Amino acid sequence: MNYILASIPIIIILVLMVGFRWGAARAGGAGYLSALIIAFLFFGANPELLAYAHARALLLTLDVLFIIWAAFLFYRVVDEAGSIHTIGQALPHLTADRTMQALIIGWVFASFLQGVGGFGVPVAVVAPLLVGLGFTPLEAVIIPSIGHGWAVTFGSLGSSFQALMAATGLDWHVLAAPSSVFLSLSGILVGLMIAHVSEGWSGLRRLVMAVLVYGLVMGAVQVLIASFGLWNIAAFCGGLAGLLITPSLARRYRGNPNSQDDVLEGRDLAIALSGYMILIVVTLAIQLIPAINEFLGKVVLTMQFPQVSTGLGYVTPAGAGRKIALFRHAGAILIYASVISFLVYQGAGKYQRGAIGRIVNGTLRRVMSSSVSIASMVTMAVIMENSGMTEALARGLAEGTGRTFPFVAPWIGAIGAFMTGSNTNSNVVFAALQMRTAELLGYTIAIILAAQTAGAALASVMAPTKVVVGASTAGMAGKEGDVMRKLVIYTGLLVLFISLLTIIGLWLT
Repeated sequence: MNYILASIPIIIILVLMVGFRWGAARAGGAGYLSALIIAFLFFGANPELLAYAHARALLLTLDVLFIIWAAFLFYRVVDEAGSIHTIGQALPHLTADRTMQALIIGWVFASFLQGVGGFGVPVAVVAPLLVGLGFTPLEAVIIPSIGHGWAVTFGSLGSSFQALMAATGLDWHVLAAPSSVFLSLSGILVGLMIAHVSEGWSGLRRLVMAVLVYGLVMGAVQVLIASFGLWNIAAFCGGLAGLLITPSLARRYRGNPNSQDDVLEGRDLAIALSGYMILIVVTLAIQLIPAINEFLGKVVLTMQFPQVSTGLGYVTPAGAGRKIALFRHAGAILIYASVISFLVYQGAGKYQRGAIGRIVNGTLRRVMSSSVSIASMVTMAVIMENSGMTEALARGLAEGTGRTFPFVAPWIGAIGAFMTGSNTNSNVVFAALQMRTAELLGYTIAIILAAQTAGAALASVMAPTKVVVGASTAGMAGKEGDVMRKLVIYTGLLVLFISLLTIIGLWLT
């Protein structure tokens, strides 16, 4: 009975978002209210426990939202300067080979955009470019949708990975390596799929070496960067590495390029890339120079919480809540990079009058609805955890799946991403549940959580909200069903691949 009651908030979110097409903000609010009522009436959560749960949730929400707000601010600073348009227009001139263009723009460039922007930006930016190059509208939506999925967890400057750490209380030392390995290996499969979408099996066979080179380089860079603690720029650096090897790799598949090859060597391209170079320099300086790192880490926001227990005897131990180093946080690093980049672009004459207002207003418009949904879902997850609802779910899941749980774990993350529209929300809702289930069954927690976030990242690309955005930019409004039917095959294969990696990873550990 407790298992059924504990599952109601998650079922409500799923039904409202998938069945009734509610947005994540409204559905998250309904899930939060149901969790609050069930915790109070059936799990013995008293007002004191619920008050402390809300305080814990506030810290976790600030931790996640700080990086999301700052990440989109950085994206708007760069986009307002025309940098993304400049890079996107330059890339097609490297090669006239259709499938190579799909790989460069729909995989490498889309992954780069996910690294710094996210929020549906890769598909919205790339789909019109592909249509202009002669791809069908359906291909133009499918290619970048698949192409950026492997970069989602460590994309958006690590916001989804931040949520994974916040929800579980585990540090990057534990989670970064297995998560980045799972996603990077899936990235190679992503490249093969894009070649297949573009030109069928013949294109896949013809460009398999190019896919392997891109996949190994981008994946290795993401694993290396994430494993050294720079997880907030891991996907960005992976995408950037792909862009850097593109000129030499594209020479092998040039086709009949036009005469505008030199567009890549101009001053405008150097300026367009300068914002991203600034981000790398600022991040490395803060993370790797001890004096700067220590100085910026002096101001820490946290709270001490007493031990609380429910009427049914479930105990939440005393301890500190999430610790937020305000001036060393990934969000703070993004703000520093945004300010410096703005000054550089302004000095180069890249902004029109009113640029600051457009940057601020554009940022607020895009992050407000997602902020509400994340806040409600974080609070719901914390209430469920502190009241023992997550424990009840974990025990039911452990008993129901048994030894098949490692295979099922990525699909739980995938369902969460599909129903909430984001890898971040899926990690918030399901990470603690997956961790507790792994503990009960005796599986390596880091591997199971890697399965959670990898499955969520790869499935997030076919969330209805993202599909609608992508379809609208490629002239496919009203034909979202066609996109979903195509995506479900590729996405299903990718999540199945993560299930196999999970089993292998557990066997090796």
